[in-house]
Amino acid sequence: MTITRRKFIKTSTTGALTVAIPSLSWSQIDLGSASISTISDGTITLPGSLSFDSSMPSDELDVILNDFELSKDELTRECNLTLYDDGSKKVLFDAGAGVDFLTGMGNLVESLEAIDLSTDDITDVVFTHAHPDHIWGVLDDFDDLTFQNANYHIGRTEWEYWFDSETVNKVREDRVAMAVGAKRRLEALEENINLFDGNDEIIEGIRALPTPGHSPGHMSFEVGKSSQKVIVIGDALNNHHVAFRKPEWISEGLDQDPKLAADTRKKLLDKIVSEKSKVVGFHLPNGGIGHVEKTGKGYNFVNS
Repeated sequence: MTITRRKFIKTSTTGALTVAIPSLSWSQIDLGSASISTISDGTITLPGSLSFDSSMPSDELDVILNDFELSKDELTRECNLTLYDDGSKKVLFDAGAGVDFLTGMGNLVESLEAIDLSTDDITDVVFTHAHPDHIWGVLDDFDDLTFQNANYHIGRTEWEYWFDSETVNKVREDRVAMAVGAKRRLEALEENINLFDGNDEIIEGIRALPTPGHSPGHMSFEVGKSSQKVIVIGDALNNHHVAFRKPEWISEGLDQDPKLAADTRKKLLDKIVSEKSKVVGFHLPNGGIGHVEKTGKGYNFVNS
């Protein structure tokens, strides 16, 4: 196994060069001439106050928490990056958190190596949005681009929002670091970025699907043909419990435009169920690949 500069820094402080086994979840969907798999960047743990909004009816929320054996104090979620491989292109959706965000994350490079891929094998990186756990990984420990051979793609609205120097002055205080970090990374990509709009086919077989609210220009992606279509949903549905059971509930802690995000969730879930599409979610469990079932007034995510 190749020892990268990043791996050396992480291990050399112990005095002996040892390589930790990454947290890896790897599921796959066969799309005929292409495939989709998921690769773990680790997990993210957030306080319950961010995940469970105070406006959520406490009695109904308690039922959901009990059903899924969750704590109201904190929530740990997987971080699953999607890899699309059609034989000529290896397209990574999002870039992970890198080394500068929260502990428990930043395992992408090691997870790629565990399936005999390197960062140089990635031909394209497509961003769902520019929150830290999705974009900060484009820069390594030395502020070099992690994916040296890749072309980069992001929605025009998302780019314009985070690249705007005034955004840092407009966001709430707890999002200032997020805005600064996003702008720094987008500046590093400025010479090699492709901007796209909703419904554009950005790469053959990959079409942008606008799903705003979690961030201003959040995009999901329809991948493959209609009979085998998969929707990469990013954070449009960012957990497998409340977001599915009660998509209409707002989450001011996680979503930048909570009401728009709730409306997006409802429309997206209706679309997924009516079209019987498989889904891949960044924060969904057990690798994040599955399908959606309608149940009463809500929905369930089912791994497949």
